[in-house]
Amino acid sequence: MKYGIGLGLAAALTASVVSAEAVKPTAVVFEDGAIASSLSGTPGDAANGAILMNKGSGNCIACHSVEALSDLPFHGEVGPPLDGVADRWNEAELRGIVADAKMMFDGTVMPSFYKTNGFIRLGDAYTGKAHGEGEVQPLLTAQEIEDVVAFLVTLKFE
Repeated sequence: MKYGIGLGLAAALTASVVSAEAVKPTAVVFEDGAIASSLSGTPGDAANGAILMNKGSGNCIACHSVEALSDLPFHGEVGPPLDGVADRWNEAELRGIVADAKMMFDGTVMPSFYKTNGFIRLGDAYTGKAHGEGEVQPLLTAQEIEDVVAFLVTLKFE
C-alpha cells in the first residue's frame, strides 16, 4: 500500500514539474514554421499520439488519411495523406505544423492546435455563439502536441 501511495505522489510531482516547464502558447518561437524544442519538456508518447489522431481535440483523421490507422473508419481527404510525413518533414517542422500550420503554410485550413490568441470571430465551442469571458485554451496541450509528433515521426515509407 505504501508503495502505491509513493508512486502516486511521484506521478503527481512529475506532472506538476512537466506542466511548469511547458511553453505557453503565446511564448512559442517559430523558425521558418518549425519549433525546435519540445513544448512540454517531456518526450512524446507515440501510442497516445495515435489515439489523439482519432479522438477528442486532435482528430487528425477527420481531414487526413493514415494507412497505419487503417483500422479506424472515416479518414478524410481535405488534407494530404500523412503516410511518409516523417520523410517529408523533420520533428521540429512537424511540431510547428501541428501547433500552428499557418506559420508554415499561409492560408491553410488546418486548425491551430496550440494557439490562444489572434483569432477572428472565435466561437464558443459548438454553441453558435461568440467566445465569452475567460481565457482561450489551446485545442491540444503541450504534451498532446508532443505525443502527436512522436506518432507522426513513425510514419515513414519503408
